[in-house]
Amino acid sequence: MKNQLFDLTKKVSLITGGNGGIGLGMAKGLASCGSDIAIIGRNINKNSKAKEELSEFDVRVETYSIDVSNEEDVKKTVLNVVNDFGRIDAVFANAGMNLYGGSFEDMDTDVYRKVLAVNLDGVFFTLREVCKHMVERAKKGDPGGSVVGVASLAGIEGAAKTQPYSASKGGIRAIIKGIAVEHAKYGIRANTIVPGWIATDMTEINQNSEKFTDKVISRVPMRRWGEPDDFSGVAVYLASDSSSYHSGDSFVVDGAYAIF
Repeated sequence: MKNQLFDLTKKVSLITGGNGGIGLGMAKGLASCGSDIAIIGRNINKNSKAKEELSEFDVRVETYSIDVSNEEDVKKTVLNVVNDFGRIDAVFANAGMNLYGGSFEDMDTDVYRKVLAVNLDGVFFTLREVCKHMVERAKKGDPGGSVVGVASLAGIEGAAKTQPYSASKGGIRAIIKGIAVEHAKYGIRANTIVPGWIATDMTEINQNSEKFTDKVISRVPMRRWGEPDDFSGVAVYLASDSSSYHSGDSFVVDGAYAIF
């Protein structure tokens, strides 16, 4: 008998920032298990490339080019995804950015607002609109759904000169916990993924720094950078029915860095 434990056939997964890095790593894992994929990303060229990479899987893939910090665009796009696919079973609010504004006492307010607009407002808008769809679906007799926010170790540890980023990632964990409690009655579970040091475009400057590698990556017990594909498995678990009673949790994916 075939093992159906992580079968995502007929499910639809929405991933913001799914056109690269951790988001694309999750999308590949989800697609490999049969989930149709909806990607939200600002860069049209990256969206096209991601769609091409996902073409190896026998699933439907659509991309939507918007800025998640724009509330109206998020509202329209989530509706478009529902209209295009018929439903959303799992959402991964992954889109994020970071701007280094110098020392905290000299940090520019615009830096703070730009980071929070994408990393926190964008997550709030995305999850709110998807939860609206999931609740409406539940009230019609089709309960269930998985809501996932992608945070960061910066949201649970002290990080110098990056307070806006840390605040946004800590805020994601708080939003997710609230969703987990409020929406459990609809069969909706909500969890957070907390990445450590992952080799993506955002960390490219650190990857190219010998000093950073010596001082930081050498302290990772697994002695390497994390890779986007390291998030494929946890995404599949959270989108699958196998996690139907797992809610309000944080999945730290950091090679044991945070506890060392």
